[in-house]
Amino acid sequence: MGFFLETVFGGLMSGMLYALIGLGFVLIFKASGVFNFAQGAMVLVAALAMARFSEWIPRWLGFESMLLANILAFIVSAILMFLLAVAIERFVLRHLVNQEATTLLMATLGISYFLDGLGQIAFGSSVYSINVGMPKDPAMILESLFEGGLLINLEDLTAAVIAALLVAALALFFQFTATGRALRAVADDHQAAQSIGIPLNRIWVIVWSVAGLVALVAGIIWGSKFGVQFTLSTAALRALPVVILGGLTSVPGAIIGGLIIGVGEKLSEVYLGSLVGGGIEIWFAYVLALVFLLFRPQGLFGEKIIDRV
Repeated sequence: MGFFLETVFGGLMSGMLYALIGLGFVLIFKASGVFNFAQGAMVLVAALAMARFSEWIPRWLGFESMLLANILAFIVSAILMFLLAVAIERFVLRHLVNQEATTLLMATLGISYFLDGLGQIAFGSSVYSINVGMPKDPAMILESLFEGGLLINLEDLTAAVIAALLVAALALFFQFTATGRALRAVADDHQAAQSIGIPLNRIWVIVWSVAGLVALVAGIIWGSKFGVQFTLSTAALRALPVVILGGLTSVPGAIIGGLIIGVGEKLSEVYLGSLVGGGIEIWFAYVLALVFLLFRPQGLFGEKIIDRV
C-alpha cells in the first residue's frame, strides 16, 4: 500500500506541472479560439532568460547573493515575457482580428519558430541550469500511518505546491474578475465583444502576458529539475494530452487533466510497464488523449460546440 501511495503522490506532483503548462494553452484558446503552438517555445525562452540573467546580473552588478540574483532574474524575465506579449499583439494578432482559426493557428506556429530562433540568438544554445534553492533530498512522511513511511521527493513536492498555488490563483482571477468575464466574451465572439466596448487588443496583451508568466514559472520548475536546453520547447508539448483530456476551454479541466495524466503515467509504468516492454510512461498520455478524441472530443469539462446552419 505504501509503494502504491508513493507512486500516486509522484504522479500528482508531475501532474501539477503538466497542469501548469496546459493552463497556458487553455488561456490563449479561451481568448482567441485557437490552439497556441507557441506555448512550448514561450516556456523555453522564459527558462533561458531566467537561467542566463541569474548568471549575468551578479556579474554586471558585482554581488554574489544567489537569492538576490534569482529575484532580479525573475523580475527581468517577467518583464521580457510581457514585452513579448505586447510585441505579439502589436505585430501579429492586431492584424488577424476576425480571421479564420486556421490563420491564427499558423500564426502561432510562426511565433513558435521565431521564439526558438530568438532564444538561441539572445541566450545561446548550450545546456543551462537553474538553481532557485529548491530542496533536492528525498524525505519520509506519514511514518505514523505506514510502516517505514512514504518516500517523496522534496523538489517535486515544492514544485507541485508552487504550481498548485499559481493555478488556483489564475482560476479565481479569470472566474471572478471583470477581466475574466471580458476574456470569455472575447473568446465567444470578437466582433460582439468589440461592439460592447471590450478592448480586444488589451485583453490579448493581458492573456499573452499571463501565459508568459505561466511559461516562466513552468520553465523555472522544469529547468531546476532537468536543466534548460532547446528540447524543452518540444518537451512542454507533453501537456497536449492534458488539455485534450480536460477540455480546451476549461481552466479546472487543465488541473484535473494534468493530475489524471500524471498519476496515470506513473501507475501504468509501474504496474503495466513489464507487460508491454517498458516505456509506457512516454506514450500513455497520448493514447488516452486519442481515446478522448474519439469518444469525447470536447474533453471532460470542455464546451460542446454545435454549429447550426
